[in-house]
Amino acid sequence: MEKTVAEIAEYLNGRVVGDGSVVIRDIQGIDDAGQGDLTFIANRKYLKKLAATGASAVIVHPDMEGQGKNFIIVPDPYVAFGKALALFYPEQKEQPGVSNAAFIEDGASVSSEAVIYPGVTVCRGARIEKGVVLYSGVFIGRDAVIAEGSILHPNVTVYRRCLIGKRVILHAGVVVGSDGFGFAGPGGANLKIPQVGIVQIDDDVEIGANTTIDRGTMGRTWIQKSVKIDNLVQIAHNVVIGEYSIIVAQVGISGSAKLGKGVIIGGQAGVVGHIRIGDHVMAAARAGIHKDVPPHSIVAGAPHRLHREWLRIEASVPKIPDMNNAIADLMKRVEILEKKN
Repeated sequence: MEKTVAEIAEYLNGRVVGDGSVVIRDIQGIDDAGQGDLTFIANRKYLKKLAATGASAVIVHPDMEGQGKNFIIVPDPYVAFGKALALFYPEQKEQPGVSNAAFIEDGASVSSEAVIYPGVTVCRGARIEKGVVLYSGVFIGRDAVIAEGSILHPNVTVYRRCLIGKRVILHAGVVVGSDGFGFAGPGGANLKIPQVGIVQIDDDVEIGANTTIDRGTMGRTWIQKSVKIDNLVQIAHNVVIGEYSIIVAQVGISGSAKLGKGVIIGGQAGVVGHIRIGDHVMAAARAGIHKDVPPHSIVAGAPHRLHREWLRIEASVPKIPDMNNAIADLMKRVEILEKKN
């Protein structure tokens, strides 16, 4: 594909500073970009690379434009970069059809406008709506629903009765609806408690590879609309994750925890069960969230505390050896003074 800088700027609702007639053939990172490439800067710390880049044009924020380059000025360079990538690398449309090597159980409903690859299993009572793509190795349990336009990558498993909304993307190895970890008399009888609920995933959710979402013991585990979940996340039974939230890789969320809207949980953080995290809370990587968190809080550390407090504590940690030495020295002086008296 070839587009002029001016054409790309129009597509991005941006404005051109420099030569709008320059032709762009590809999009690259700022270190690798050369003649004919478009790149972007979304963070001011990378402005120092601007002089060295060979890119023919750079997407920047209005307060980042400079001299000697062709710029496309937009309010949010990272969003514009994503749109430009979609323009230059459009998703290929799959041709509808059901492979003869797929197993569709009697009583399943599969739209003629779905795409079903070889090796897919769709069980009795399941419903696959139009525009759905099921790649090889996908298993859809009985009475499960995969709504319009969703894409399930290879080896995704959706257990019985679980509900997947519209335009959901489940990456390879995702498991939806496995049994919650419920046992009576743990460490003794280990009596399994039947897990009879479901998982409900609302529209426009994306879930990363090898993430697991347990079904509710009763009721539902609920992932609300436009939530984005990274790879290798564990979500336990009856968890609710509010709309537009972000869950980063290797997070573990224990049973019946409730997360509000727009919550961001950093990588390797842990959330204990039966607590509430308010709307728009941000939790730093490796945070240990052990009790309710009020809306709009920023927390860090394990156990978690307000981010400002955690920063003060962390700043003190390197000083502990010197503090110990100072205390030991003071104790010796006090001992000497006591002996003199």
